[in-house]
Formats: sequence, structure tokens, C-alpha cells
Amino acid sequence: MQHQDCPAVSIESCARKHRESASTKQRVPLAELLSDGIPLLMEGAVVERVRRDAPELLDTLLMNAPLIYSEAGRTLLLQIYREYMDIGRLYDLPVLNLTPTWRANPERLAASAFSGRDINVDAVRFLQQIRDDCGDYGAKIYIGGLMGCRSDAYKPQEALPLAAAQAFHSVQARALANAGADFLMASTMPEIHEALGMAKALASTGCPYLVSFIVRPTGSLLDGTPINEAIAHIDDQVVPRPLGYLVNCVHSSTLDTVLCAPAGQRALDTGRLLGLQANTSSKSPEELDGSHELAGEAPEDFAAGMCALRDRFGLRVLGGCCGTDSSHIAALAEGLAHSHPEPLKQPRLL
Repeated sequence: MQHQDCPAVSIESCARKHRESASTKQRVPLAELLSDGIPLLMEGAVVERVRRDAPELLDTLLMNAPLIYSEAGRTLLLQIYREYMDIGRLYDLPVLNLTPTWRANPERLAASAFSGRDINVDAVRFLQQIRDDCGDYGAKIYIGGLMGCRSDAYKPQEALPLAAAQAFHSVQARALANAGADFLMASTMPEIHEALGMAKALASTGCPYLVSFIVRPTGSLLDGTPINEAIAHIDDQVVPRPLGYLVNCVHSSTLDTVLCAPAGQRALDTGRLLGLQANTSSKSPEELDGSHELAGEAPEDFAAGMCALRDRFGLRVLGGCCGTDSSHIAALAEGLAHSHPEPLKQPRLL
């Protein structure tokens, strides 16, 4: 699905157009939307699609974040984001889109060719203008400020300790929140201490936020912490708590196995585990680390696995990660529009 008539988005016009249109759009708070139990569509892969389609555009340090500053980069990102937004519009589903800032932390930014630029702010504004061009449907599009761990998400031994993580991630969190992101998201978190420190950093902004873990089939984070205990640690120690928790960068079959294990069942019982951004490959983190090619999965098979999770476990927030594109998200959206989930547990959002 391609949007042929979209103009390139200029950073300079983003803030102006957002100010002109912001007052006309009434967006239901994300917390309220999650409490309603309706399905929310998350975007599919973004940076990994750039890696597949135009690897020469990626920055060594900041990955896809600097694409907003070049014509070729803006055009490619615009195409990808508009495809996901258009799918949400077609099926009248709320859609969550994430800024291309997973690697735009202050340490990497300072060492890059873009030092001194407000890249996190500009990334939010870039997505705001794409949303503004969607007319009335824009009220159903939620922009999340995306953040990741400091080091390799597949190597939990490299994670920051709690206090250092809170200090390190606070700078980026404030930038994304102050730019007007609808929510913040800590993504692909492999280890509890850095996840806890990042949650504290996100909470300090006053912006709603989500935390997403990468897990093993046993139901633990990569550092061995059971997912239910990771959720309890953050919920008990951070105020305000996250809106909820996700899993990402694993296959739907992996999460199915997790949710049948004791730790996963206990996580479900809390009502705090909300969804999944899934890979098309069922490989383990160790097998995926450094892999140049991912195992593909037919869109209809991807959608079937994801909708089965919603129907069996009542997950609310579903989208794609590595290996996915608009065909996978379109199949998922169609499935969600016709899904019949189990009665949902009410998430504890406060």
C-alpha cells in the first residue's frame, strides 16, 4: 500500500501547521482508550524497513532518526508512516505511531554529525504534520516518543543500573514530552534495572507512557527476571505507573508460549499486559543478533497468530516489529476488525 500524492514534509513547517490544527482535533486520552478494551493498531517495522530498502540512508549512531533532515529520508519515512496511518483509517482503528528516535539518546547524539540539533523534537513534529494531513482521522492517531536502552537490547549484561538509567534517559524523555508526544514508550527492554530507571525518567515528565520488554518463551526478560515480577517492580516503585506493558521483537508464537507459562499467566492476571509488536521470525534473540536476513512470514499467517492472541488472551495493542511491512499490518487490521476476544481484564492504569 503506497500513498503516491503525499508531499515531502519539511521540519520548518511542522510546528506551524501543528499549531494551526491542534485546536481542531479532540483526541480521546490514551488511558481512556485502553480502558475501553477496543483493539489498537500499532505500526509495523520502520527502521528495519529502511535497513531492507535503503540501508545507505541509515546513520551509524542514530539509525533512522536523521532521515527527517534529508529529502530522500523524509520521502521514505513519509511513505512508511502514511501506509500505516492509511491502514488504520481504512479499518477505522486507532493507530499508534512511534517517532524514529529509538537510538537518539544524548550520548549517541553528542557523538554524531547532528550534535546540537533538537532531533527528538523535530521527529515529533515530523509525525505531527503527517498526522495533520490525515484530516478528521488524525484524532485517532497517537504519536509515541520512542526510546531504547543505552546499549545492545540483546545483551542485558550491558544494561545501566537504576540510578544511572534514570539520569541518562531523562534528557531524551523530556525532549520528546516537551515536543508534544501523546505518550512515551520504552521499547525492547531486556533487563529490569535499566527498565525501572527509564520508567522513572518517563514518569518524571508527566507524559503517559508504556514499557515494552523483550522476553524468552519461559516468560522471563533476557536477564532472567520473570515478566510478572518485572511488571510488579515497576508498578510498585514508579509514580505515576505506566499505562501498561507490551512485549516486542518476538514472534507471536513466543508470546503465546509465555502466556501459557506461570509467569505469563500471572502477568495477564494483573490486567497490565496489553499487547505485542511481533516479528515475522520465531528465532531467538541470540539467533537474530547480527542476522542480515529475517525469516519471512505470509501476512495472513502473521495476522492469524496475532488475532489468536487477542481472541485467547484479550490483548488490546497489536502491531509489527522486525520483518513486517504494510501488508502484514493490513492483514492484522482486517483480522482485528473481525476478532472476537475473550472478556478483557480491566487494566489498572493509575
